[in-house]
Amino acid sequence: MTPVAARRCALWAGGAVALWLLVLNFGALGAVAWRAEGFTALRGSDWAAVRFTLVQAMWSAGLSVVLAIPLARALARRQFPGRGVLITLMGAPFILPTLVAVLGLLAVFGRSGLVNQALGAAGLPGVSIYGLHGVVLAHVFYNLPLATRILLQGWGTIPAERFRLAASLGFTPWQSFRQLEWPMLRELVPGAALVIFLICLTSFAVALTLGGGPRATTVELAIYQAFRFDYDMGRAAMLALVQFGLCAGAAVLAWRVALPAGLGGGMDRPVQRFDLGRGWLDGAMIALAALFLLTPLGMIVARGVAQVPGLPVEVWQAAGRSLLVALGATAVTLVMTLVLAHAVLGLGGARGAALEALGLASLAASSLVIGTGLFVLMLPVTNPRDWALVVTMLVNAGMALPFALRLILPGLREVQTTQGRLSDALGLHGLARLRIVTLPRLRRPLGFAAGLTAALSMGDLGVIMLFAEREGATLPMQLYRLMLAYRQADAAGAAMLLLGASLALFWGFDRWGRGHAEA
Repeated sequence: MTPVAARRCALWAGGAVALWLLVLNFGALGAVAWRAEGFTALRGSDWAAVRFTLVQAMWSAGLSVVLAIPLARALARRQFPGRGVLITLMGAPFILPTLVAVLGLLAVFGRSGLVNQALGAAGLPGVSIYGLHGVVLAHVFYNLPLATRILLQGWGTIPAERFRLAASLGFTPWQSFRQLEWPMLRELVPGAALVIFLICLTSFAVALTLGGGPRATTVELAIYQAFRFDYDMGRAAMLALVQFGLCAGAAVLAWRVALPAGLGGGMDRPVQRFDLGRGWLDGAMIALAALFLLTPLGMIVARGVAQVPGLPVEVWQAAGRSLLVALGATAVTLVMTLVLAHAVLGLGGARGAALEALGLASLAASSLVIGTGLFVLMLPVTNPRDWALVVTMLVNAGMALPFALRLILPGLREVQTTQGRLSDALGLHGLARLRIVTLPRLRRPLGFAAGLTAALSMGDLGVIMLFAEREGATLPMQLYRLMLAYRQADAAGAAMLLLGASLALFWGFDRWGRGHAEA
């Protein structure tokens, strides 16, 4: 294949993916509005849901980032045995299925949880996890590890020479923080807060289980209620449009607020800190965070391991369906991401940036509206309920594509910069270049992206709730039914099964990606 033909094929394939993304992110919303014959005015309860969504998302994002700053700083400053293992375990909640995380939090903060047992033993009144504070607590548990990992990487970008210079100039710890660490935080905190804000803005399962009633309803949950119970697609489409506007506005705001740190480069020397001071504060922060993040995981394992062998057959069947959906979504995501990334670099300039923005648009979309729009488009041709698992797989792939694109695109850009001329000189183009040059060097981000997609898809409770029949339930949907039926033993076993499957998928794909680098 000639270079011109290879580039033309890449652009055509990228155009096909772009067309699919347009249908997924905007065509689905248009189909819902068309089916409803236009948009419907919002009710007072809908505006209350918008207010609650903004309030809980701001609290969740703010607390997650505020708590992550001292935690990431403590982990960056201190070296101790088992530090790497602890960082890995503390990152587990982000890939944890939402329902499993909720069950873990209920085991600690629920009516019969550890906290209320301790309060009862001390003669104090108990606390309730339901309502705004419960939703915020779950979101902080879910997103604190993500914010910590983002900021921890930021601390790693500060050149070691800057800390040596600060020590030679006699900087106090406060001066070192203000001159070296604060510029990095000013650059990264808006982006980290934006990502968490968007995740919380489109929250569904947390509000469904911990919302506690009409006063604690998110926009995503209101969309689900408009679809499933009120059959008002016009109102659902209007809510989805409001949600998309909120997400887009948050993205623009974060882009305007973020400023470059301007610290320059270094010589990649190990960082030696001269401003450590007493370590008890850092140690206390690390210990409290580990206790908060790992105790619910420990409770899930303790309650669920013994229940797994006795799970009913329908739970195992649901686990098989979830596994198929997760693997299918992973394959579709990786293929679409590679095609889109090649097209972005092939176009370059403003057109490439526009295509990249289209790939990130799913962050602001409602998965429920996307799923319903696809079903509306399928309705004249076939029975949509027969394709519930396929549609769930495609929607999960589309929702995971922004994360995969941000992981793979920088690596592909580096491969083309360092290996492009040599590949052209050797006549490597098309599939041969992809197999021999590109994929081996993208194995690490590909493995991480595949693991993240598979884990998130395995635990997704969204589109499947709208259309699947009882016999077509996935494992998260089956777990939710067990929770509603107060079958606590079976729910604990199903949660353990879902936790194990999600972590195994993530670890397996990520280990495959890291295996190439370690070989």
